Amino acid sequence: MTISDAPTDDFTFPVDELVGLPFNRAQSNPHGPCLSWPEGRFDNLEFASAVATTARIMSTQHKIGRGSVVGVLLRNVPEVITTMFATWSLGAALTPINPALTDDEVNFQVEDSGVALLVGDPRAEAIADGRGIGFLSVGDDCFRGGDEPTGDLDVREDDGSLIIYTAGTTGKPKGCVLGQANISAMVWSILNGLEFGENVRSLLVLPLFHCNGLLAGTVSPLMLGGSVHVLPKFDPKSFWEVVEAERPTYVSAVPTFYSILEATTKRAVDTSSLRFVICSAAPMSPDAITRFETRFDVTMLEDYGLSECSVAATLNRTDGTRRPGTVGTALPGLRVATMDPGGQLLGTGEAGEAVVAGKTIMQGYLGRPEATAETLKDGWLHTGDVGYLDEDGFLTLVDRFKDMIIRGGENIYPKEIEDVLFSHPQVTEAAVVASPDDKYGEVPVAHVALREGAATTVEELHELLEARLARYKVPGEIHIVASLPKNSVGKIFKGDLRET
Repeated sequence: MTISDAPTDDFTFPVDELVGLPFNRAQSNPHGPCLSWPEGRFDNLEFASAVATTARIMSTQHKIGRGSVVGVLLRNVPEVITTMFATWSLGAALTPINPALTDDEVNFQVEDSGVALLVGDPRAEAIADGRGIGFLSVGDDCFRGGDEPTGDLDVREDDGSLIIYTAGTTGKPKGCVLGQANISAMVWSILNGLEFGENVRSLLVLPLFHCNGLLAGTVSPLMLGGSVHVLPKFDPKSFWEVVEAERPTYVSAVPTFYSILEATTKRAVDTSSLRFVICSAAPMSPDAITRFETRFDVTMLEDYGLSECSVAATLNRTDGTRRPGTVGTALPGLRVATMDPGGQLLGTGEAGEAVVAGKTIMQGYLGRPEATAETLKDGWLHTGDVGYLDEDGFLTLVDRFKDMIIRGGENIYPKEIEDVLFSHPQVTEAAVVASPDDKYGEVPVAHVALREGAATTVEELHELLEARLARYKVPGEIHIVASLPKNSVGKIFKGDLRET
């Protein structure tokens, strides 16, 4: 068997060190930069004061304390980060809610997680009133501070920290319960697995209702003494202007963001502040990575993880070992392997389900013991992703088990077809899904978006695929569209394509 791991004897921050981050920063460097956003900035003292004031209001007026759950229904704004640290300082857990959800979907998450206080705008107020729970307006003065930050904390390792809801593509979303010990271990692992350099500054474009934006994009740079610039949303038209003005040292985003930037940027851009960019949430084809790196003269590092392991399990490094096309090796303190359907660990080059073990693994799915038992077995988190490890522990992802296409008994992984499509320089987005077929059971169908002004034809793409793939893998149909449907994080959503 082959296991990718990075053994270490010291694998976490004390939870009070992480939760007390705002107050520690205010004490050591009160006027150093902390958070910025298009309309303003906080230094360390201002941020700590906002956290302290918000925590006091939560505690005295809304009785939030250990075991409570606070919901936040907002787009990417600094108040989400203030709410998170204020909630944690009281021993309570935060459940961030995607503002793109319908009211019914929001109500489900609020009820399922047991939210006692909802933070947000007038829409959130109406939902809170309808449910008879507390409400705190994002416009309240507490978010601007006023209290002296004392650093008084009430936090334990087994306290809940985050309840992150899965996408819910197969039934109702499930709440991943992460404890303070989980996120402390995750942040420690990130900071010890990647060299961020001096004066780190994160440009936050990923949504703050997911672990990546909260932990990798926010908490991690702040723990290093760095700063964060919060963007309300990703806008390719103004993205490079923000990079040039704010001078971030890294960005974490998803493949579609990078593909769009490479395809639509017409002018020369100054990327000299960027030490690297991180590609998360889904694998990016090696050809697309090369095009981006060549166009913008910046190194791209792929990682892999999921909410159930607090965000990341593997990562390519900046130490000269990275292997484009893989998602890197296990982060410090974590173990990654592949497993067959019978639960046996597999050897080098053998494809199976990727499994992860370590202190970052969730406590479980909230109120769903059967789903938890199905996902957490014998100390391993079962991811549902198919991959294989090479002799040096680099993980290559093949696809999702649920996305596999079985054509007349032959297993076809869509990612293999998508990677060939991405090798065409005019392809910016590609997704392959199964379509029912009377003869073969199901067959692959490709959906492709092209860069502006492209003259590529379906026939040309067919020829490319036929030259690179076995005949049974070549899609019978290729649809060229303006763009592909995406979920709230920016990942291509194949569910809509299967219905077309």
